[in-house]
Amino acid sequence: MSCPDCFQGHVHSNDLKGQITTLHGFDVYVAEPSDGPDAVRGIVIIIPDAFGWEFVNSRILADRYAEKGKYKVYLPDFMNVPSYHVILAAAGFLWFLHFNKFSKSWPLVRSFATAVRQNEGARLPIAAAGFCWGGKHTVNLAHGVEVDGRPLINAAFTGHPSLLDIPGEIEKIKIPTSFAMGELDRVVKIPQVMQIKRIVEGNDGVGEVKVYYGANHGFCVREDPALRDSEKQAVEAEDQALDWFNRHFARVSL
Repeated sequence: MSCPDCFQGHVHSNDLKGQITTLHGFDVYVAEPSDGPDAVRGIVIIIPDAFGWEFVNSRILADRYAEKGKYKVYLPDFMNVPSYHVILAAAGFLWFLHFNKFSKSWPLVRSFATAVRQNEGARLPIAAAGFCWGGKHTVNLAHGVEVDGRPLINAAFTGHPSLLDIPGEIEKIKIPTSFAMGELDRVVKIPQVMQIKRIVEGNDGVGEVKVYYGANHGFCVREDPALRDSEKQAVEAEDQALDWFNRHFARVSL
């Protein structure tokens, strides 16, 4: 399920390092490591939460992934409605879901990932990182969707995903997938988190689940520094994703 919790959290303030461009027919925020394109070790596609590709927190996260992981990071606009201000988000929740249900957004995500794999990602490992609304898309990419006999992604990470079909979508995971889940998340509650953990960790090590105790839904991207351990947990989730990508990118044969 998804809920108004998807629209709660803290908005960050920071200087952005990336650039906005058009790529494969999509508006995209692109972040790269400061030491230049020769340092790029792979590509990460961020599929954001309901705040979309313009949300500053998501762009800051893209910058961090790029600098800390030495990745080229794409944050595309996969949504079928214009971005709206954070203050109005809760009021527009049902409106958002109507225009951005999975049957409409999944073809966009798949199209972009396919284009990346066939072009600049032909000789690089690719990962997907999805949050809340974007988590379902990331899990579906991890089902092993292919183009030209190659998977669209080589690794996946999702923080506090929503709208998941549990256990159905979890049982289909073939690509290594790491989950960051909040203990107090009201979207995917602890019994479901433990169910996901049993499935992915029991499937030949295809995945991992880390539970962040005291964390609410949205903590990876919209942590509130006023809450105890919130900022620390957000950084830990960043490192969880990057460590997972590094580990599995190292196993990719191109």
